[in-house]
Amino acid sequence: MSPAPSREPGPEHARVVLGRIAGPFGVRGWVKVQSFTEPPEQILGFPCWRATLPAGGGRELRPLEGRRHGKGLVVRIEGIDDRDAAVALARPELWIERRELPALRRGEYYRADLVGLEVVNQEDRRLGRVDHFIDLPANPVMVVTGEREHWVPLVPRHLRKVDLERGRVVVDWDPDF
Repeated sequence: MSPAPSREPGPEHARVVLGRIAGPFGVRGWVKVQSFTEPPEQILGFPCWRATLPAGGGRELRPLEGRRHGKGLVVRIEGIDDRDAAVALARPELWIERRELPALRRGEYYRADLVGLEVVNQEDRRLGRVDHFIDLPANPVMVVTGEREHWVPLVPRHLRKVDLERGRVVVDWDPDF
């Protein structure tokens, strides 16, 4: 699953952020990449990333090879052959269009598809809307904003039902917690 996307009109044109460049790595043009995919190496399976550069405009980036390094990845990108070229990329988000994501099995969802959905508990009390997700060491957390903020662990015990057609998520969560 990926975190919140930047969206354009129409779900087929939704941008899904896969990660971001965290800076240069070494002198041969490699970059550090913070991946938002699970597992992190899955980002390397996409043949082309898009990046919006600070100087304006976009750029397609093609990863040639990569590997785990510390808490992230290091990646060699086509056409980025020295440290200066890696620095010039700055630290853009790396994204693809929603339609480029692989199909999911029944009962699986991309995080990007949950952002903005209404969240209710099993007693049908409204908690708010899915705002974003945070990956914590024990498990990911769905941040729900409404009258107050709720951090609902993304585990089967608490995440009871996702209904994309109705635009809602049902959780086993006390609204006073």
